[in-house]
Amino acid sequence: MMRALIGTPSVSSTNKTHDQSNLPVIHLLADWLENLGFAVTIVPLPNHAGKANLIATIGPCYKGAKGLVLSGHTDTVPYDDSKWQQDPFKLTEKNNHFYGLGSTDMKSFFALAIDVASRFKAADFKRPLTLLATADEESAMSGAQALSNEQLQHAKYAIIGEPTGITPIRMHKGVMMESIVVTGHAGHSSNPTLGASATEGMLKVMDELLKWREDLQRKHQNPAFDIASPTMNIGSIHGGDNPNRICAHCETQIDIRPLPGMDIDLLRADLQKRLVNILPEDSKLTLIYRPIFCGVPAFETAADAQFTQLTESLSGKKAQAVAFGTEAPYLNKLGLDTLVIGPGHIDQAHQANEYIPANQITPYCNLLQNLIKNICIK
Repeated sequence: MMRALIGTPSVSSTNKTHDQSNLPVIHLLADWLENLGFAVTIVPLPNHAGKANLIATIGPCYKGAKGLVLSGHTDTVPYDDSKWQQDPFKLTEKNNHFYGLGSTDMKSFFALAIDVASRFKAADFKRPLTLLATADEESAMSGAQALSNEQLQHAKYAIIGEPTGITPIRMHKGVMMESIVVTGHAGHSSNPTLGASATEGMLKVMDELLKWREDLQRKHQNPAFDIASPTMNIGSIHGGDNPNRICAHCETQIDIRPLPGMDIDLLRADLQKRLVNILPEDSKLTLIYRPIFCGVPAFETAADAQFTQLTESLSGKKAQAVAFGTEAPYLNKLGLDTLVIGPGHIDQAHQANEYIPANQITPYCNLLQNLIKNICIK
C-alpha cells in the first residue's frame, strides 16, 4: 500500500502549474477500505475540480457513538526531481529507511492505519472507526475546511498521523500570512514634490508592525512552546523600479504564528485598526491590507482530557507542543478531541529524499491497534 500510494502523484499547490487531482489516491483508499467492510463515502470539494475527501467507517455508526477517527491528508508538496537521489514516486528501502515523496508526510500513515484496521473483524466494533482522507492540506486546507458536523457526528476522538516521531502533540501555533501595499505617485527623483514615495510610507508601516509585534509578545506567552511567544516575520518587501524614480508601489508580506487562544479574526481587526491612520492624510499615499489566505487557527486539546491521558499512557510519552500547523483545529471545531501523532519526523517533510524510518512502523501500528481496542472494541 505504501508503494502504491507513493507511486500515485497527488501534488497540491497554489501554483496551478503544479497542482494535481487527489482522486487517484482517494480511489485507491476506497477500494482497499471497501474490501475490509468499511462504508465509504467520497465527497467532492465544491469549486475544486478533481479534489475530494474520503470518509470511511466501520462499526455501529450513529450520532453520538463516540468513535475514533484516523485522519490524514492525501496530497504532497511539489518536488525538485534533480535533488532526489532516487525516484520520488518509487518507494525505495535503503539504510533502514523507506524513501519517497509523501513517505512521512504523510501517505504511509494511510497504509499503516489500514493494515491495523484489517486486524479486526467488523463484528468486533462496539463504537465506529473512521478513516478520514482530506485534500489540499499542503496548499489551502480546503479539504479540512469542507468537513461538516453531520459527516463526523458519530465520532468523539481523532488522531492525525502527521510525523511527530510517535510523540503526541496536543497544541500547535496558528498560521497567518498578510499583505500590506502602499501606493504612491511616481516622479523624477530630483524633485520630491512631483511624487509621493511608497517606500517612505512603508517605513511607517514597518515601524508600526514592529511595535505591534512587541505588544503581542508582551501580552501573550505560553511556556509549552520552544518559542513561548507569538512570532511575526517580515518575510518580503518589494517596491520601486529605479533609483532615480520616486517609488509608486511597495508591498510587504508578513507571517504571524499566533498561540492557542489568539483569534485570527481579532488579530486582523487589531492590525487593521493600527494601520488605518498610519499614513498622513496629506501624503498622497494609500494603504491596502489583505490576508493572503484564510489562515490556520492555533490548536489545543486539554492536557487533562481523557484522550490526551490515554494516548500518553499508550505511547509512553508526554504530549507536547509544536510550531507547525495541521488540520487539527478544524477537527477540534467539529467537537472532536484531537491529537497529532505519527511516525517519521517533521524535519524530513517538504524536502528531497524524504523518508520514514522503518523502525517506527511497528511501534506506531501497535499504538494505533491499542487505541482502537480502547476506544472502539472494549
